Amino acid sequence: MLRKNLFCPMSKSSHPRNLSDPAIELIAARFRALSEPTRLKLLMALEDGEKNVTELVAATGATQTNVSRQLALLTTAGLLARRKSGLSVLYRIADPGIFEMCNHVCKSLQKRINRENEIFQTTVH
Repeated sequence: MLRKNLFCPMSKSSHPRNLSDPAIELIAARFRALSEPTRLKLLMALEDGEKNVTELVAATGATQTNVSRQLALLTTAGLLARRKSGLSVLYRIADPGIFEMCNHVCKSLQKRINRENEIFQTTVH
């Protein structure tokens, strides 16, 4: 059984512990669920509240087939939840912590881009 607070082996603020293979697989599955651009667009589109497939197709520009496929994957991964409302199915964020992780990645990438820009500005001048 997994610990209630899953330890991330790459975190400097945590004390290192060994993770079981099943725990590592769960972590890898979460990253795989975020590895496709349309899935990230869907998460961003749902950040401000639940939407149906038609609204998500419009928000992402993807086909209905692709949106439906990606929604199923995100739901299976535990990132989204869904509920029926009449004839529609509405999707919402099930794990709001995902935005913390995305913000962390964005900040890290911004730092990297800033460092690379500094390198190029130094070499050009």
